[in-house]
Amino acid sequence: MRLNYVETGPADAPVVLLGSSLGADQGMWAPQVDVLAKRFRVVAFDHRGHGGSEVPDGPYTIDDLGGDVVELLDTLEVEQASYVGISLGGAVGLWLAQNAPDRFHRFALLCPPSNPAENPQMWTERAAQVRAEGTQAIVDATLGRWFLPEFKDTEPVRRMLLDCPAEGYAACCEALSTTNLLPGLSTITAPVLLITAESDTSVPPETVVPLATQIPGAHLEIIENAAHLVTYSHPEVINPLLLAHLG
Repeated sequence: MRLNYVETGPADAPVVLLGSSLGADQGMWAPQVDVLAKRFRVVAFDHRGHGGSEVPDGPYTIDDLGGDVVELLDTLEVEQASYVGISLGGAVGLWLAQNAPDRFHRFALLCPPSNPAENPQMWTERAAQVRAEGTQAIVDATLGRWFLPEFKDTEPVRRMLLDCPAEGYAACCEALSTTNLLPGLSTITAPVLLITAESDTSVPPETVVPLATQIPGAHLEIIENAAHLVTYSHPEVINPLLLAHLG
């Protein structure tokens, strides 16, 4: 699977991968890339079915999405990297921490859904809606979950959602509908930073906070006055946390 990616920063610096949220492409990391690239070789990628990546027919699985990232490391000829992921990208990060521990140094996982299979119907219904009507059918509701009303600079994210291939979005919804990453949390050995947003209705804090006691040594941060896409709305809070954790 060929994933689209953009590299920034020194070629000989430690590598950090950035995994995006459902419906977004690597452009959502604009508030982080320049800051991280002063210290790291930053590789921001698009999940399969998103952005400039290939769009195979679905459904996909979390194994597909995680395997794509391992394959990307092989393509880059990178033995080990650190990983930052939000939302869908956070779920992929939990999979990588459990299934490819030898390839990663550290993880920063923001608003990660750990057991979306608990409510599979929501995901399969959304997949069907997007296949039938396109991503425009879910844009307004998604932005309403991702940002608090006072955050106004949402147009770039709206455009990403509208540009997301319907099949890719729907197939990733189907991947989430069968994903339960809770059983393997205790096996994670890499240092993990967990970040949740106080007003996140997409992945509520009460589903993220318990992970900090189930992942050995995990560190938890709760961001106040923030909704789901906290990397985009609150970079002044998130960026220092990422730099401190990634080292």
